[in-house]
Amino acid sequence: MKNRRKDAKWMAGVAMMAAIVVLLANTPLGMIPLVVTKATTVHIPVILGAILFGPLAGGILGGVFGICSVIINTFTPALTSFAFSPFMSTTGLPGAIKALWVAVGCRILIGVVAGWLWKALSHTRVNSWTALSIVGFTGSMVNTVTVMGSIFLLFTQQYAQAKEVALEAVSGLILTTVVVNGIPEAIVATVLVAVIGKNLLRFAKPRLQAA
Repeated sequence: MKNRRKDAKWMAGVAMMAAIVVLLANTPLGMIPLVVTKATTVHIPVILGAILFGPLAGGILGGVFGICSVIINTFTPALTSFAFSPFMSTTGLPGAIKALWVAVGCRILIGVVAGWLWKALSHTRVNSWTALSIVGFTGSMVNTVTVMGSIFLLFTQQYAQAKEVALEAVSGLILTTVVVNGIPEAIVATVLVAVIGKNLLRFAKPRLQAA
């Protein structure tokens, strides 16, 4: 009976976080205006879910984030949507598989890495504020680095064509994106995960976390 209650609470908690991911992905709430850029916040509930409910939950929530990305890039395509939607592939099936990795696979990694990192830090003497900050920063950077790194490795030619630059310039553009967008997003995630996570952990029971 206890296990059933635990599973029900776990599923309810993951479903609630998934709903937040969908809300942020489809509304302006998913972007925070900064001085020089806008910081994406869709990955924050993925990280928080991984902390509260474990790496499995984090992976599921990352998958929800990725599916939202596929849908958005399919129905409202942008210049680089070929890298996020299999339906926008310019190279057939190989490009579609690569796009699924970028859009969904990389986002699943956010939750898995955040969940296991939180578990690891929970067994050290690092205080919760520091641990939450580390997980928030790392989870955000996993998103930026894996997505942009995968685009560089898998879509260099298409990316260069979309941006109308030489192939040699792609690495510089990718690095610029990581610095200009990724670092501010990671800082925002660090603060929000620490503040929100600290309050959520006060009400979350350890037994809710999935192994």
